[in-house]
Amino acid sequence: MKKSVALMVGLRYTRAKKSNLFISIIAMFAMVGIALGTIVLITVMSVMNGFQSELQDRILGMVPHVVVGERGGGLRDWHVVDGEILKHKDVISTAPFIDTQAMFKARGNTRFGLVQGVLPKKEAQVSIIDDYFVDGSLDALTPKSYGIILGINIARNLGVGMGDKVTLLIADGGSISPAGFAPRQKRFTVVGIFETKAEADSMISMIHIKDAAVLTRKGDKVSAIRVTTNDVLNAQWTAYELRGQLAEFEADLDSGASFYVSDWNYTHGTLFKAINMEKRMMGILLTFIIIIAAFNIISTLVMVVNDKQSDIAILRTLGASPLRIMKIFIVQGCLYGFFGTLIGVVLGVALASNLPEVVTFVEGLFGVNVIPGDVYFIGFLPSELHFSDVVTVTIVALLLTVLATLYPAWKASRVNPAEALRYE
Repeated sequence: MKKSVALMVGLRYTRAKKSNLFISIIAMFAMVGIALGTIVLITVMSVMNGFQSELQDRILGMVPHVVVGERGGGLRDWHVVDGEILKHKDVISTAPFIDTQAMFKARGNTRFGLVQGVLPKKEAQVSIIDDYFVDGSLDALTPKSYGIILGINIARNLGVGMGDKVTLLIADGGSISPAGFAPRQKRFTVVGIFETKAEADSMISMIHIKDAAVLTRKGDKVSAIRVTTNDVLNAQWTAYELRGQLAEFEADLDSGASFYVSDWNYTHGTLFKAINMEKRMMGILLTFIIIIAAFNIISTLVMVVNDKQSDIAILRTLGASPLRIMKIFIVQGCLYGFFGTLIGVVLGVALASNLPEVVTFVEGLFGVNVIPGDVYFIGFLPSELHFSDVVTVTIVALLLTVLATLYPAWKASRVNPAEALRYE
């Protein structure tokens, strides 16, 4: 029975009476503030997760998770090396490629970018490009047809479309004459245009690997092998294991080949570290909404303590210890925080889970475009709810609530019964 006294009295103090209606209104604002802070924090973190996931899919879907090449030049006997790589448990698929820097010329316009020679069927296994074609497909690339697939920004800058001719000038395989260095050049026909709304649209073009071999004079060599793993975020560890695996493979070869292995962290790691840092900073900043709401709980409890000094004095004279008095007001403050957090978590999870639909409804209702597709890399507001984020926000909100109750509860425990009852 004694253990329930603090809970019973704390619950009783949360009930509104005419004499303390103002205090109850302030307490209601505190609960609403915590709920709003929790909703905003869960929703924004889910949106950040959504944007990170879209970037990860669109950028890392177009760049190799892991690259395996040979030091000192092109990769020989890539079929043999390819078979060795596929033995690794985390490797899903592989594809050889030849890449080189090039200048594109068409209709009097020029553009610099990267040309990749690919095998269409194997490239489809390691890249997301098949999902983002505006026109054409990878299958349109055939040997000796000299077809080219362009990123949409390259095509726009050159002013070309399907079936138009584009001249490629590359330094690899160029010749030196008395007049100076002459780059290799070849006319290609546009057989495909893709749009990922990422940097690949402005940088990457694709031709058949056999056409690239002729253009760069690599013969049977390829630049490297692109590797797709079952967990892109664990690609660094997979690359580390492949280094050890290929080191043993080198010893069994008579060719004296020396392989190198790199992963996407070397080229795009900084970008994703920046995104993670931005997500953490956004979370910290939005936590201040809950902190401000917690200050309302402090104000509410301080007013309750001042209003209930005579009640506290009576409880003290009946034998209640200072610790029990503290527990009464801690219970009262925690109830405000608990219900505010509960409401916020329920509404926050519901909003984050249905955010794209909610945004679409608002856009249709008011005739606005929240995320213009021609400005951002996606035309919708992505949301990806993580259970760990919900747990973290819930713990932070409840912890801040408990901390907010400590000072008013301590102040209540220090009330002097004689002074409080002097004028009663």
